Amino acid sequence: MPSASEVSLYLRGLWLLFLGDPAGGRLLDLTERGMFRSFYAALWCLPSMALSWYWWHEAYVATLPRGLGTGGIFFLRLAMVEAICWMVPLILIGILLLAYGAKQKFNALVVVANWLSLPFSYGYATLILIALFLPRLQGIVAILWFALLLMLVFSFSRIVKFFIRDQPLLVAAVVMTLLIPGMILSELLQRFLGVYPS
Repeated sequence: MPSASEVSLYLRGLWLLFLGDPAGGRLLDLTERGMFRSFYAALWCLPSMALSWYWWHEAYVATLPRGLGTGGIFFLRLAMVEAICWMVPLILIGILLLAYGAKQKFNALVVVANWLSLPFSYGYATLILIALFLPRLQGIVAILWFALLLMLVFSFSRIVKFFIRDQPLLVAAVVMTLLIPGMILSELLQRFLGVYPS
């Protein structure tokens, strides 16, 4: 598992790429080994994901008749949803790159997508904490939530452009593929597995 200093280096690399500095690419491990190791980002995101699952659980329980609750299977199902929604967009990006004849970019984009999820995961966790402890700020939290989503789109777009030059349509397709299928799948799977607040 990558150490904290190594993860910090990756995040610095992403930041430099976001700023348009090519030096950021040299701070990322874009090899096949680096691509597989980038999935450790999921473990680094676990605390923030656990908070998200707790918040979702509370929202779900609030819709149940008084006295009813859930068991550990609820969190297992949420973990399954999370894993599927993490992997499927990356698989679709691979298919998209293959169709465009740009499969050599796959490792880099997986590395970027995985490590970029880390700061945004904790950004969303911060908003959840605000919503839990300051419920009167729900409206502001909703606005910040949307702003963070836009920032994710903007950040990923800028970094993807570094790896896919002169192909704006492919950049847009990759960004849409990363975000939209996960959003759709998340709700569908939550409803199918019975963990969606009714």
